Amino acid sequence: MGTARLYVAVAVGGFRRYATYRVATAAGLFTNTVFGLILAYTFIALWDEKPHLGGYDQTQALTYVWLGQALLTVVSVMGGGFEDELIERIRTGDIAIDLYRPADLQLWYLAQDMGRALFHLLARGAVPLAFGALFFELALPADLLTWIAALVAVALGVVVSFAIRYLVALSAFWLMDGAGVAQMAWILGIFCSGMVLPLNVFPGVLGEVVRALPWSSLIQAPADVLLGTADPLGTYVFQIAWAVALLAAGRLVQSAATRRVVVQGG
Repeated sequence: MGTARLYVAVAVGGFRRYATYRVATAAGLFTNTVFGLILAYTFIALWDEKPHLGGYDQTQALTYVWLGQALLTVVSVMGGGFEDELIERIRTGDIAIDLYRPADLQLWYLAQDMGRALFHLLARGAVPLAFGALFFELALPADLLTWIAALVAVALGVVVSFAIRYLVALSAFWLMDGAGVAQMAWILGIFCSGMVLPLNVFPGVLGEVVRALPWSSLIQAPADVLLGTADPLGTYVFQIAWAVALLAAGRLVQSAATRRVVVQGG
């Protein structure tokens, strides 16, 4: 019970930490809204030429745009979460202190990241979606259960995102600087999460591959649950399978890293 309270406190701390960045949050909201407008009008032109592209009608496509902007920072498609701090602590050797603490390193950062995600969902998620609904015709569900089902998919997407970024950060044990790996992961995230285009639009084998990768759990999966184009249970199974596999991989890599005890300057 005490352990659970510890991680709840870490999550609350993560929420409060990001809540202090008010100017950055406001700037991010503005950026998301502007980028959403650009994508929305691009999608309108594209769907005018190719109606029902990817199995979506135009209202569903526009809903996808604004949901993507709402979730962009929630699931950290482009990074910017705990991984920068963890990479720096590995590089400087401060990670040795963390490993001696009576708390699990992976669970500590997972709890912190869940707090961060909740803040961004409330502060940077609701506003772009509300803006899109105000100025565009969106296919938003009317029933509460669909919204709850979509939120579950978002939460699972956050866990998958965390697991990917945790592996990226741990690469610094061997590379001493995980910036290159992080940038590669962000590029894959942008392309394979559905951030720019719905993955349903990708043709043939390419479409099958990107939809099978873990990044599709970040935006495409929650969007399809909200739009009613995917079975929630099947989506959850897919996301949980990737979350378990990636978290387990993180455990193995962390174990190998701590045995190696490769810390620079510490």
